[in-house]
Amino acid sequence: MEKYHRRTLLRTAVAAAAWQAGAQTPAPGRMRLGIILGLAPDADTAIRHVQELGFPTCQVSVRETADAAATSLRAALDRYRVEATSAVSTGPGPEVYDFYRGPLTIGLVPRQYRQARIARMKEISDFARKAGIPAVQGHCGFIPENPNDDLYQETVEAIRTVAAYCRNNGQDFRCETGQETPITLVRAIRDVGLDNVGVNFDVANLILYGKANPLDAVDILAPYIQGVHAKDGLYPTDPKRLGEEVPIGEGKVNFPPLIEKLKQIGYRNPLTIEREISGERQRADILKAKAYLEKLIG
Repeated sequence: MEKYHRRTLLRTAVAAAAWQAGAQTPAPGRMRLGIILGLAPDADTAIRHVQELGFPTCQVSVRETADAAATSLRAALDRYRVEATSAVSTGPGPEVYDFYRGPLTIGLVPRQYRQARIARMKEISDFARKAGIPAVQGHCGFIPENPNDDLYQETVEAIRTVAAYCRNNGQDFRCETGQETPITLVRAIRDVGLDNVGVNFDVANLILYGKANPLDAVDILAPYIQGVHAKDGLYPTDPKRLGEEVPIGEGKVNFPPLIEKLKQIGYRNPLTIEREISGERQRADILKAKAYLEKLIG
């Protein structure tokens, strides 16, 4: 009970830091939109970009974790009245998003990179605490479907280590969907056994990896969905390569019933748009997706 109260107090403190400067208060019962972004060339420019595009929230992919970087990010979030809902951890080491090298390079599964990535996620957690961000997320990797596989047991323990660290910092830890089937991810979360482990539900990744239909996956992942990546894609046809990511509305994600189903399960956190290209085309696709999703969330 003492640990529970300590975690509650920590999470309250993180939330207070995020809102103390009067950031936008979410409308009751309504999902909001956001985007995922890095902090280049600097936090102020990046967060100003979020505001200029008309988004109240964002997820932040973190590279620099020094105290000055956390202070700079917090100042920018307050200045532009944007809420950062999670800090995204990647690396160190290579991460190759395909079916052959992916299992050897992505997330916490590969033994070669595991300890360095645990350390990195802890570092991101400390950064997020200083910046007033309530969650840390990342890919855990190609979690084996066989729970008797040594790699499965090792990955569960790695997730538990990271999640426990985040818990002590008053944060949730979110496993991003993609490389594993939904039921495998639920099995791993339950085997981890901590109450702060959830899912960042990347609806397109389930298609890109050929793992599930996102609409059906809601039924399996519902109790754990803490964040959603609004993204679209096509199923893979090349056995070596993932499916193709495409603009929202041009792929296999059926957004109208998906968003309705998210509403039905009580999901009210942001839909974070992710478009994995760069330049003016990315901006145009994001704004088009924003207009489309605004009509659906009501």
